[in-house]
Amino acid sequence: QVQLVESGGGLVQPGGSLRLSCAASGRIFSPNTMGWYRQAPGKRRELVATVTDVGSTNYADSVKGRFTISRDNAKNTVYLQMNRLKPEDTAVYSCSYREFLNNYESWGQGTQVTVSS
Repeated sequence: QVQLVESGGGLVQPGGSLRLSCAASGRIFSPNTMGWYRQAPGKRRELVATVTDVGSTNYADSVKGRFTISRDNAKNTVYLQMNRLKPEDTAVYSCSYREFLNNYESWGQGTQVTVSS
């Protein structure tokens, strides 16, 4: 089992920045991919960004150039730096951990990000 603990959500004004963190613990194997997804009220969950354990990244078009995902493998932690936030970025952001070879995934509880003036 892999446990994920997220932190860093909150309320921010449009144009502001937030940094989300997600720490993984438990049985962690390579290769794996960690990432962030979000779900706004009344909408389906969508990909924000992912990063593999060798540093390959993938971003949703809506966040490219504004968000940066990174990870510290020594700490088993993934970060999401969110800049130039927009009201449409408001959602619950959830951290994910996946081992595709083992068909295993784990999710965090989610953290609320609200962008509003």
